[in-house]
Amino acid sequence: MQTFEYKIVPAPRRGKSGKGIRGNEAKFANALSVVMNELGAAGWEYIRTDTLPAEERRGLLFRSTVQHTMLIFRRPKQAAAPVTHPLLARPKREETPPDTPEGADQVDEGAEPTR
Repeated sequence: MQTFEYKIVPAPRRGKSGKGIRGNEAKFANALSVVMNELGAAGWEYIRTDTLPAEERRGLLFRSTVQHTMLIFRRPKQAAAPVTHPLLARPKREETPPDTPEGADQVDEGAEPTR
């Protein structure tokens, strides 16, 4: 399953003038396209725009709710090695029988069992 990382940036509040750009709407569209093109060149994919409420202080005692417009981008996360417990990550040892002296594996059928 592919996972993503997300980047949320505030939408521009003012337009950006440029060569041949006239009018407030065109300037605002230019500012928005500059932000989106910069993030797109860095590998971020535009997902959506959300307007979210935020409570901010106004003076010493008062608070007011304002709306912030945010641009949401995502890109695939780099494939990371799966995280495992350190004891589980240790390589398994091959089970080898302990060294036995020669002839120890032979059983003497005539010998009496020891108690």
